[in-house]
Amino acid sequence: MFRFSYHGDPFSDATKKIATGAFVTGLLLIGFGMLVFILRDLFAFLAAAVFFLAGFSAMGYAIRLYFARHRMKKHDDFYRNNVEIHYDDEF
Repeated sequence: MFRFSYHGDPFSDATKKIATGAFVTGLLLIGFGMLVFILRDLFAFLAAAVFFLAGFSAMGYAIRLYFARHRMKKHDDFYRNNVEIHYDDEF
């Protein structure tokens, strides 16, 4: 009903799995390298598009920060009118 099987050294199994993963990763890297070599114009266009969009995104973020800073600076005195800070004496 129940079968018990002993497969050997667990370090050997772990080494086999690591070697298999490294081999598959190497094949994937070689394949991706060949794909980039063959389609270099397409990948150059995609990389340029990513950097272009990232540049516009960074500029938009900077503009929003400048507007927020300007808005906070303009209303700086508004938040401090009629404000009193009281400290309790514990002694």
